[in-house]
Order: sequence, then structure tokens, then C-alpha cells
Amino acid sequence: MESLAIPFLLFVGSLLALQAAANVQLSTATGSAFGASTLQLGIGAALLLGAGAVGGVLGAFELLDEAHAWHLLGGLGSALYITSGILLFPRLGAVVTVGMWIAGQMLASLALDGFGWLGVERDSPGIAQAIGAAAVVAGAALIVSAQAGGAALGSAVRERTGWLALAVAAGAALPVQGAVNAQLRADLDAPIAAAAFSFLVATLGMGVLLAGSLVLRAPRPRLRPLRTVPWWGWLGGLCGAVYVTSVFLLIPEIGAAPTIALTVAGQQVASVFVDRFGLLRLPRRPVGAPRLVAVALLIAGVALIDLA
Repeated sequence: MESLAIPFLLFVGSLLALQAAANVQLSTATGSAFGASTLQLGIGAALLLGAGAVGGVLGAFELLDEAHAWHLLGGLGSALYITSGILLFPRLGAVVTVGMWIAGQMLASLALDGFGWLGVERDSPGIAQAIGAAAVVAGAALIVSAQAGGAALGSAVRERTGWLALAVAAGAALPVQGAVNAQLRADLDAPIAAAAFSFLVATLGMGVLLAGSLVLRAPRPRLRPLRTVPWWGWLGGLCGAVYVTSVFLLIPEIGAAPTIALTVAGQQVASVFVDRFGLLRLPRRPVGAPRLVAVALLIAGVALIDLA
């Protein structure tokens, strides 16, 4: 692995905490999680289309009809992930949400590498990776227990089973999306065009959900309060675009598990600061010794997976 990939992916992972917090701001302003997700994904798509136009690579879209149908669906992972962040950060806090995302990401990436699914080169996990995966799961479980204020883990999980399951599923969607988008990148031979199309699919998917919610008489998104959103509240689309493009470029080079391991380490460290200091207008939550131990265990597991 090139040495520059390590700090770069740690930084990219930390952007996901900013992305989730930014999306919460838009959701609060609009009064609609689906509306906020559609807006942020649309911003990401516009940025990538602009970059593609400047680079003169959008002509690669002509090759889309030659790609397998499943290569075109990677963007749906972004839609699930972004919406989950809007719903989960206020309910579970940054550390718990990111901890569950990490558990989903690591388990899915190990499965992709171990079984060679979705075009990822097969690389069966060794003992170190298996221990690392177990440490990640144990760390995520301890984070949930610590957030419950010392309550039994079983009780903490039962109280929030649905939200925790959503977080794990959304986390698992990210490496799956990266692997699918890597196939699309190979089809188009144009990384920016592949990322732009992925975001277009994500925006369309969220737009359909938004329209469906309005048909079911959900509150219409408010536009006027958007003027109160802080400047960084508009950066979610940019953060997502950087993450998606970086991950599908590096998965074919260094594997799904190492790529995701480094990004999730950045996610978890950033989430501790967000909760501890109440950054980005999110509720301040205590980060005591049990949670720090759990985070350290989780990061140690990530390191084992990455170095194996």
C-alpha cells in the first residue's frame, strides 16, 4: 500500500462525520429527511457532473448501455447511508451510529474480499483479520452498552433494535457500493463519469422516495428555513462525492477490507470529537472511559485487518 493512501483515507473517513452532521442541518431546516437527502445528493451529482464536464469525460456515458445492469446501481448505497445518518445521529449519537456503521462496513468488506463477490479480487482472511473482525464487533457492542449508561447490552439492543439494524445495514452498503462502482469505473474507463452517474442514481432513488412520501401525505419540505443553514451544512454532497470516488478508485488497488478499515478509523475518531464537544450543532454526549476503551478496541481491530 502506498504510504500516502493511509493519511488520505483517514481524512476521507473523517469527512463522513461532517457529511452526516451537515445532512442533519438540512433535514432540520427542511423538516424532511427524504428532502434533505435528495438535496445533498443532488449537490454531489452537480459537483461531479461539473468536474466531468470540465475534464471532458462525460462522453463515457455512451458506454452505459454496454454495462451490466447491476453495475449501474451502486448509487443506491449512498441514498441509504445518507438517510440513515439523518435519522440516527440525533437518536443514537455520533459515536454509536458510527460504531454500528463501522461494524457493517468491516463485515461486508471482509465478505467481499473473502468470497470475491462483486468483482473484488478474492483474498481469504487470515487469523489476524479474523481477530480484527471480532475486535471490531466487540468494540461496536461495547459502544452501544456504554451509550446505554452501563445497562446490560441485551437491554440496550432491544430498546433500539430497529435503529441499530439500520445503522449496520447502511454501513454494509458502503463497501458494496464501492465494489459496484469499481465495476462501473472499469466499464466507462472514466472515474469522474462513474462517480457522477452513481450520484445521479442516488438522487433519482431519493427523489422517488420523496415523491412517495408526499403521496402518503408526509409534510412537504420547507425551503425558506434553508437560509438559516450554516455554510458547512451544504458540504455533505461534496464530502460524499470525495468519499465515493476515493473508495472505488482504491478498492481495486488495495482491497475492500484495507480501504474500508482506514476510512472507518477516520470516522470513529472524528465521531468521538463530535460527541465530546457537541460539534456541528449536534447534542453534546459524554465520552467516558468505557466508550474510549470500546473505540480503542474497534480501532485496534481495524488496524489488524489493515495490516494483515
